[in-house]
Amino acid sequence: MADQENSMRVTRLAARKRAAEEPMVAEKSKKKRVVLGEIQNVLPSRDQKSRVVNEKQKSKPQRNVKKGEIGGDKEAKISTDPAIDLNGDSDDPQMCGAYASDIYEYLHNMEMEAKRRPLADYLEKTQKDVTANMRGVLIDWLVEVAEEYKLLPDTLYLTVSYIDRFLSSNVLNRQRLQLLGVSSMLIASKYEEINPPHVEDFCYITDNTYSKEEVVKMEADVLKTLRFEMGNPTVKTFLRKFTRICQEDDETSSLQLEFLAYYLAELSLLDYGCVKFLPSMVAASVMFLSRFTLQPEQNPWNVDLECDSGYKAADLKECVGILHDLQLSKLGGSLVAVREKYKQHKFKSVSELSSRSEIPEAFFQQ
Repeated sequence: MADQENSMRVTRLAARKRAAEEPMVAEKSKKKRVVLGEIQNVLPSRDQKSRVVNEKQKSKPQRNVKKGEIGGDKEAKISTDPAIDLNGDSDDPQMCGAYASDIYEYLHNMEMEAKRRPLADYLEKTQKDVTANMRGVLIDWLVEVAEEYKLLPDTLYLTVSYIDRFLSSNVLNRQRLQLLGVSSMLIASKYEEINPPHVEDFCYITDNTYSKEEVVKMEADVLKTLRFEMGNPTVKTFLRKFTRICQEDDETSSLQLEFLAYYLAELSLLDYGCVKFLPSMVAASVMFLSRFTLQPEQNPWNVDLECDSGYKAADLKECVGILHDLQLSKLGGSLVAVREKYKQHKFKSVSELSSRSEIPEAFFQQ
């Protein structure tokens, strides 16, 4: 009997609890669930979107673009890459102004880690059948492949990094150099691209010189050599920072300076002599030479660039010299892919810009 009373008491308590919860359940039932086909009905209207866009544009720092600088073609779509606000004066939290110095200190430390750096003289110490000219021809061809598959610039830079790091510790026959190139680009594409090309695409681009199995095997060998350390700062990483500093100068076209810097940076990939320099030094040297090309009478290096890059003009002299020889076709004159790429109007034909044959020694003085 006692057990039955306890059971009834529990039942009554449960009934009271359900009665108390009924209003809440009824209220919830009034809320309509959004199914897949109805999502479009709850998205902001066009007017609401316009207001949001306008508010965001007001909060972002405006670039100084001269009248007529961006034409009626697709140049506007190739505008400056998103970069960190170096001065920390932007209200846009996505610019990470408060963390800019810490981020780039971290990147500087990362680029100096031995596991992310190729040997400066790996062709002399490690390779027996691969030469600097072969390396240049391979990378020149990879520039065309990247254009063919519309890959991001970062993919190309990482590809070259993987190639140099692999060759630093693995002896390779020249017949397999192209295989290393496409396998490295396959890895870089998987790391950077939203829709990377397939293995079959890289087989096709080599006219099926290599089978799918060979590409996959080389991919595995590269990954083992890299110890799956695939993310590292490249020249392009630091170039974004230095370009933003220089674009504050109203005397030159922002887009022209940007594209010229990208052109010289890609030229640096072709020359084995640039392997020994840190990516940040190459990026700083690229900005030095870009500014000199556009304004040869003005000292291309200033306090802001020295402070943010950590390099004095004198530190850049050797690297700038190599880049200048590349620009004047004294080096790599037979490698035309990068030059042809930047002859296009969408890049403001910056590869056709002439540069003075000599850089005044005074520009490298302290």
